[in-house]
Amino acid sequence: MRIQIINGPNLNLLGVREPEIYGRHGFEEYLQVLRDTFPDVQLDYYQSNVEGELINKIHEVGFDYDGIVLNAGAYTHYSIALLDAIKGVSTPVIEVHISNVHKREEFRHHSAISSACLGVICGFGLDSYRLAVDALLHKK
Repeated sequence: MRIQIINGPNLNLLGVREPEIYGRHGFEEYLQVLRDTFPDVQLDYYQSNVEGELINKIHEVGFDYDGIVLNAGAYTHYSIALLDAIKGVSTPVIEVHISNVHKREEFRHHSAISSACLGVICGFGLDSYRLAVDALLHKK
């Protein structure tokens, strides 16, 4: 099984940016934990601060991979282009957020991409990614 993890803008700063919200560990460190947890799954990782590059990655893997775990960061809240990219591919996508976006600013309560995703997981810290991978492994 192959799963692509895609992180959007500012998630390259995990462990540094607002650690009280996003934690004190970088994603690459957590990625090894995921790979150890799911040794039979090929977990690929991609991060970009550029919307078009995220769309290109979704297009690149969206017909060949078994799942995509997407944390679109701030693009979640307004990117119709990401919505269209998700709708345009056959690979199931799970939207994830490290924080509980519903406990934060009002603008974070809306997702422009949720309607195209298999599901949404938020509020469990970096463990949101593990929950998403597990959900993809057990999807019907």
